[in-house]
Amino acid sequence: MGPLLELRYPTVAELVSAARALAAGSPGLCVLRQVGVSRAGRPLHLLSVGHARQAVLVVAGAHANEPAGGATLLALARRTVQERELRDGTSWHFLLCADPDGASLHVTPAPRSLYDYHLGFFRPSGPEQPEWAPSVLPPGRLPPETRALTGVIDEVRPYLQVSLHGTDLGGSWVQLTRDVPGLAEPFAKSAAQLHIPVETSASDAAGWPASGPGVHVMPAAGAVPAYPSLTDDARHSTWHHAHRYGGLTAVIEVPMWAGDLVDDTAPHPDPDAALRRLADRLLRDADEVRRVLEEARRVEGDSPLLRAATWGLELVPGLAADLVRTPPVDGTRAYVGSVDAFVRRVPLRAAAMLRRALRESDAGAAARLEGLVARWSDAFAGRFRARWVPVEHQVEHQCRTVLVTARQAREQTP
Repeated sequence: MGPLLELRYPTVAELVSAARALAAGSPGLCVLRQVGVSRAGRPLHLLSVGHARQAVLVVAGAHANEPAGGATLLALARRTVQERELRDGTSWHFLLCADPDGASLHVTPAPRSLYDYHLGFFRPSGPEQPEWAPSVLPPGRLPPETRALTGVIDEVRPYLQVSLHGTDLGGSWVQLTRDVPGLAEPFAKSAAQLHIPVETSASDAAGWPASGPGVHVMPAAGAVPAYPSLTDDARHSTWHHAHRYGGLTAVIEVPMWAGDLVDDTAPHPDPDAALRRLADRLLRDADEVRRVLEEARRVEGDSPLLRAATWGLELVPGLAADLVRTPPVDGTRAYVGSVDAFVRRVPLRAAAMLRRALRESDAGAAARLEGLVARWSDAFAGRFRARWVPVEHQVEHQCRTVLVTARQAREQTP
């Protein structure tokens, strides 16, 4: 896959440069063009390979803190140029980075540890995330990145949209807006070959039906959400936009660090008590971050880091209540482990972003927050026995899953 992918994740500039080279090398086959601009004026680029009517759209960089997607997109683009059979009746379209502004703020090209990863952490608030903005904002207030993405979907009308995501620590899983029969077995086989755990009960898909281990299908309309306090709804996201053209979306998650506890399907001895403890810890950790913020000197301006951190803290009370209000949607050790990881992330990420936001205005507060980031990162890694997944393995697993999903979904396409 080349030395770039073996060493670290590519930057947006490197992705654009590589896509430009592909287009220049195959001018009759590839086209690279700008399809929009970000809020800060950064260009959004689309690389198209082939000319068939049936299309696959691959989106990278929807979340700034999930860098594997860009590397996977580049590997897939190179393969579709080199391997004619992948273009047999199918054109491929690659949105290089859905959120270049976010990517400019997340700084972990080669993280050595979870602590190192969080020192450069950024993930925007929900209304500023391109894929999720339609689920929380009215149509007239959507960010330009979202409008660019839906515009590309309207233009190419993909039978399959693939959104490349990643998790810091855990396993791999897939979320589908409609089932793709035959996907679960090759997905699990790929993960096993590359020593990546399958996250069988991902909290992101809590309550979703599963068509196989780690392959989750969006529930029917009217299904009660597992976490009612979280207002985002996949049916109003850009994932569902492809449905108006008969298509579907696959969200493919891969971990940076593999973690135990997320693939154990054995029943948990007392999931209710475990979730109560996790809710208590979530409230306690978030309060620690909130106290630092309340005691810190005022931050000048409206920083995206500050907006994202405070947005995350605002989710905590409702999420903690959700965890104890109703019986667990899944009583397995894997589900409790996935929730454990989820509730560790929320205050840890808030602390990490606030540390960066306060560095210039309040060094003392920033130092207190760095202490929390260090302590919580180490505890997270220790609890899950974190094991680094080589970047080339992250990329290979996502590539395999994209290709098999495209093949299986095409067989269902009229």
